[in-house]
Amino acid sequence: MSAPARGAAGTLVAMKTARVVAVCRVHQLLADAGSVGVTGIDKRPVEGPVRIRRLGLRGDVQADRANHGGEDKAVYAYSEDDAALWARELGREIPPGLFGENLRVEGITASNAVIGERWRFSSGALLEVTMPRIPCATFARRMGEDGWVSWFTRAGLSGAYLRVLTSGDVEAGSQFGIEHVPDHGVRVGAWLADPTAEMAEALLDAEADGGLRLAPALRKYVVAAVERDGE
Repeated sequence: MSAPARGAAGTLVAMKTARVVAVCRVHQLLADAGSVGVTGIDKRPVEGPVRIRRLGLRGDVQADRANHGGEDKAVYAYSEDDAALWARELGREIPPGLFGENLRVEGITASNAVIGERWRFSSGALLEVTMPRIPCATFARRMGEDGWVSWFTRAGLSGAYLRVLTSGDVEAGSQFGIEHVPDHGVRVGAWLADPTAEMAEALLDAEADGGLRLAPALRKYVVAAVERDGE
């Protein structure tokens, strides 16, 4: 893999190699009780290389584009180790795509990714972590587990949404590594489980210093955490 370059207000990281276990995209739209009426959460592994572009994987679909997809949620990654934890907790298999993820990965824990962290793939694709997956009612219906939204939130095993900085192909077996980690240290899973004012201030400071570009969908929660602390 190519040598990493140092980014602003962050740390150059040794390129520990991780691997894509499966690339998943929508298999079929399913009927859903939500306001849209259908959901694209049914992602399943596909064979061969798939192009990652600005708005996500070629051939993928998001039915509820107001809350899913877009540049800041172009790709959703989930880790084998977190899936294994859920499999033990739930007493059932968690195959790639069940959580609606696009990339099932190993060798790196997506829920521990720092917001703004960058992943460089062997194809040259460069993705940046933007925010945790925030569970919704559609996800709860998909899982069929009582109290799933609060359960998933408290666990902090969020996986990571990523924006695409450089396009490229990805397939099962593709290698990637962490190229850059911002200094603020706020991790996606920790933010989902307990979004403190201290974390929020660290994120806003990093943004003000030019070392981070907060996704609007995350920024509203960040601002709200600071405002709650000031009440």
